[in-house]
Amino acid sequence: MVSVLICSSINLSLKSGDEQTSIIMQFQTMLNSLDFPVQFVIQSRELDIRPYLASLEEVESAQTIDLLKLQTREYIEFIKTFTQNSRIMTKSFFIAIPFTPSMVSQSSGISGMLPFGKESAEEKRKLSDERFAEFKTQLDERVSIVEGTIARTGVRSALLGTEELIELFYRTFNPGELTKSARTE
Repeated sequence: MVSVLICSSINLSLKSGDEQTSIIMQFQTMLNSLDFPVQFVIQSRELDIRPYLASLEEVESAQTIDLLKLQTREYIEFIKTFTQNSRIMTKSFFIAIPFTPSMVSQSSGISGMLPFGKESAEEKRKLSDERFAEFKTQLDERVSIVEGTIARTGVRSALLGTEELIELFYRTFNPGELTKSARTE
C-alpha cells in the first residue's frame, strides 16, 4: 500500500542564511524522526506554452486599439522566441509513503509441524476488510506524520486521490501522449 503527497517547493536561494539553515535543519529532523521508508520523487517536464500563446492570440484579435494589438503581437513573438531559445521546465515534487504489513508466518516453528490450523496459500493471500482497514489506518498515520513534519520546513503538501494518481501514472509512463494530443488540437 502506498500513499502519495504532492508538495510545494521552496527556493532556498531567496532565503537568508539563517532561514536556509533553519529549513535544512528542519528537513534533517524530519528525516531522522521517520522510522519507515519514504521516497522523494521530482518530476521535470518541458512546459507546453502553446495554450498560453493561443490565449494571447485571442486577446490580440479582440483588441480594438491598434497600438495594443501591436504590443500584444510583439509580446507573442517575444514569448515564442524566448521559449524556442531556452527550455522552460516545470517541476513537480512528490513524497511516496509505503506501508508493507509484516506477514508473520504461522507455519514457522513448531506450529508449522502441526496438521491443524494451517491456511491454504489462497487463504493467506486474501486480505480481509478488517485487516485492510487496519493497514489503511497505519498508512494514514504515516501520511499524517510526514505531512506534519514536512510542514515545519514551510512545504505545503496534499494527498493525491485516485483520479490524481491515475493522471500522475499516465503522465509518467506515457510522456509522449500529452505532446501528441497538444499538437493535434
